[in-house]
Amino acid sequence: MHPIVRNILAVIAGIVAGGTINMLIIYYSSSVIPPPEGVDVTTTEGLKGGMHLFAPKHFLMPFLAHALGTLVGAYIAALLAATHKMKFAIAIGFVFLLGGIGAVYMLPAPLWYNVTDLVLAYIPMAWLGGRLALRK
Repeated sequence: MHPIVRNILAVIAGIVAGGTINMLIIYYSSSVIPPPEGVDVTTTEGLKGGMHLFAPKHFLMPFLAHALGTLVGAYIAALLAATHKMKFAIAIGFVFLLGGIGAVYMLPAPLWYNVTDLVLAYIPMAWLGGRLALRK
C-alpha cells in the first residue's frame, strides 16, 4: 500500500477508534457515577441546565473519556502509519483538542475542569499514545 494512503487510513482509524472509546465511556459513565438527581445527561440542553449541580466526581468520567479516547486514537494512528508516526499521533491529539475546545464553548463546565481537560487530556495523551506505539 502506498505510504500516503496508509497514513490517511491511519488517521481515519485513529479518529474512529478514539471517538468510539470516548463515546463508550461517556455512554456508560452514568452507570459508574450517577448524575445528580433530575439532570438529563442525554441532551446538551439537559447538561447545560444541570451543570451547576455537578460535583467534581461527575467530571472524572468525561475527563477519562477524553484522555483515553485520545490515547487510543493516537496509539492506533501511530501504529498504523507508514511514516512520521509521532506526527500523526500528535495530529490525532489536535483533532480531539478541537473537539474539547468546542465542548468548552457548548457546556458551562467549571474553569478548573476546562483547563485540566484541555491541558492534560489531549496533547499529552496523544504524545503518550505515540510513544507507546513506537515501542512496538
